[in-house]
Amino acid sequence: MRKADRDEVMAGSGQLPLQALLFSMEQSDEAWTAFIDGRVEVMFGVGTINMLYGIGAPWLLGSDAIKTHYRAFLRQSLLWKSHLNSQYSELHNMVDDRNKVSKRWLQWLGFELGPAIDIGNGLHFREFWMRKM
Repeated sequence: MRKADRDEVMAGSGQLPLQALLFSMEQSDEAWTAFIDGRVEVMFGVGTINMLYGIGAPWLLGSDAIKTHYRAFLRQSLLWKSHLNSQYSELHNMVDDRNKVSKRWLQWLGFELGPAIDIGNGLHFREFWMRKM
């Protein structure tokens, strides 16, 4: 798992990477694993926050292979976004404010980022969201 993702998981939940992946998979309505050259490099999914209003919480945890294969990652991200927008009217979650690459990727996908929220210990997270057009 990328260092930025490990740091985010620890700051947001206090979980180790494997614990965070297992928890996220268990809480997801849909989850996927991306393999590159036969190795697990990205795991991602979405869980329902509010079924009545169609609100989901997307998540993604990946390895450094994302940097090497960024073009394929970005193309697949657009397909994933399209699929999620067909399933949910809104998507919400939080991102570690230190995770500059993830914030830039979320904005590229069309998510809006809220202001930094102090979660203690000098750490800040930002809510991100997207509403179906």
